[in-house]
Amino acid sequence: MKTKRMPASLLALALALTGALPFAVWARSIPEGEPQTPSLEYLQGQVRHQLVMLPYYSVFDNLEYKVDGYTVELFGQVARPTLKSDAENVVKRIEGVQKVVNNIEVLPLSPNDDRIRLAVYRALFRSAQLDRYALRPVPSIHIIVKNGNVTLKGVVANEMDKNIAFLKANGVFGAFSVTNDLRVEKNG
Repeated sequence: MKTKRMPASLLALALALTGALPFAVWARSIPEGEPQTPSLEYLQGQVRHQLVMLPYYSVFDNLEYKVDGYTVELFGQVARPTLKSDAENVVKRIEGVQKVVNNIEVLPLSPNDDRIRLAVYRALFRSAQLDRYALRPVPSIHIIVKNGNVTLKGVVANEMDKNIAFLKANGVFGAFSVTNDLRVEKNG
């Protein structure tokens, strides 16, 4: 029995129509037997994506990371103890990550801190100047409260927003101190 071979152009058309062409082109470009090592940019992008996609990551948590080769160091502060282990687990599963150092601080459970968190949230995101930052699933301003001390982390569009956020948070009753660690977004 004779088998007919499909012409290469017809095969490429069939792969393109099924969506497998990008994979086929990528697969042909890799020399056989060579291990694939993800780039630093790829790892950083994947770590950021996985952390932002955590289901319980909120405005009251601050997750940061540093990628050094194939080692990822996690740090920051979280209000829920389970978020620390969840962050480590999702980063461990990223292709190319060989080691995860988890230095995330779990904030103390305190009804007073919870009250201050909510009051600062309302003060910031109910103001006309800062309400646009609350439109994202995870706002770019993070409110960290530890033992009555408030720290604002994240990114704002301009220096005025940074100052308004500080003033609004500083006006919350019960907050002992406010540290403004907001960064101004670089334009252009």
